[in-house]
Amino acid sequence: MNTNLQFKCTGITEGQKFPLQHTGRGEDQSPEFILANLSPDAKSIAIILDDIKHPLFGIYNHWVIWNIPVLDRIPGNIPAGKVVPSLGNAIQGIGYGRHKYAGPKPPRGKQHAYQFTIYVLDSTITLKENAKKKHLLRAIKPHIIQQGELTGVFE
Repeated sequence: MNTNLQFKCTGITEGQKFPLQHTGRGEDQSPEFILANLSPDAKSIAIILDDIKHPLFGIYNHWVIWNIPVLDRIPGNIPAGKVVPSLGNAIQGIGYGRHKYAGPKPPRGKQHAYQFTIYVLDSTITLKENAKKKHLLRAIKPHIIQQGELTGVFE
């Protein structure tokens, strides 16, 4: 696995606070992702967003999306729905009980940490639209050629 994927989220810096527009208290819009150093073997991209410091669950999944075309700029504000036609028919599985991006929204006064993980894959993934994070991780495991993480906080 070539792990040196480099990426940025527009408005989100490692270890810093999520902008309100990307949270459940704002517009709840997914951020734009800028990717660099993509492998020439890349065939698709998957993204997972987890609350990684949830007091009850430890890690709580907020978003799963896969079969994103290989792009160096993944647009923000990805619309809700199982299939995203505007993004090459990418599939949004079930994260936070929904087929959509669900940004940070911890209880007021409680800071949680949220981590985006981007996986660059050597194939597209055949998986039911109602799949959850555990199903996606199992399906992509043999196909990951690059991976990167970015963590932000929100309270």
